[in-house]
Amino acid sequence: MKIGFIDYYLDEWHANHYPQWLREASGGEMEVVIAYGMIDSPIGGRTTQKWCSDMGIAQAESIEEVIQKSDALVVLSPDNCEMHELLCQLSLRSGKPTYVDKTFAPDYETAKRIFDIAEASGTPCYSTSALRYAEEYQGIQNVRGIVSVGPNEFETYAIHQIEPIMMLMRGEPRRVQYLPGEGWYTMAIAFKDGRYATLAGYAGDIPFKMDIKTAEGAEKITVKSDMFRGFMQHLVAFFRDPKQIVPHDETLRIMAVRGAGVKAMANPGEWVEI
Repeated sequence: MKIGFIDYYLDEWHANHYPQWLREASGGEMEVVIAYGMIDSPIGGRTTQKWCSDMGIAQAESIEEVIQKSDALVVLSPDNCEMHELLCQLSLRSGKPTYVDKTFAPDYETAKRIFDIAEASGTPCYSTSALRYAEEYQGIQNVRGIVSVGPNEFETYAIHQIEPIMMLMRGEPRRVQYLPGEGWYTMAIAFKDGRYATLAGYAGDIPFKMDIKTAEGAEKITVKSDMFRGFMQHLVAFFRDPKQIVPHDETLRIMAVRGAGVKAMANPGEWVEI
């Protein structure tokens, strides 16, 4: 299976690692053969041409060329989710299985527009954080509340906490509240059934952790497993059988929380409705 990359710029951490991981997870059955970068990387120092040469991947002159020469597609731009709506316009009309990297969209409204393109054309697609596939989160049931901690700032990294929180809480979020600090932040999520979850981000390379209250007791988790390995196995399964997706409704709820969180950042201490 020939995989095509579509990215805002290619010399970034995900694009640099996904080709090898896809090859390994698929037992050599899937190969990234062509890639398109809208601009040269402003962070890595390599031009699109140099990245493609170094990676042994053909450089496409357009998104149309990637679609034409691929069996399945990966839309990257992991640190610039505001570019996904533009980068998905053609890929999600192609009918070819498409994975859109995290963070899927800045907010609910944008996420809904992107999914509408795919659903109108019948293009199978999904998006997720790799944290969804951390071994430590699997099999946890009857969650009553969560206190989550992770690294770095809200805009780029909060998705890695919001996604597993929403996966484990299994409820409808109602509103969020944001509190800033020097080198840290915290955000509360209130659910319509009266439950709460909180997430906090701290500057620096700290592990993802959760204290989880369940109906049966409590669990204390530090993520140590290789979540990217689990994610790649799921991505390969999706390309083989495009019915294997994270439900769009769940992703929309996650993006609604994220979008409300961005609004709450401008109004610290005030509840923002979702």
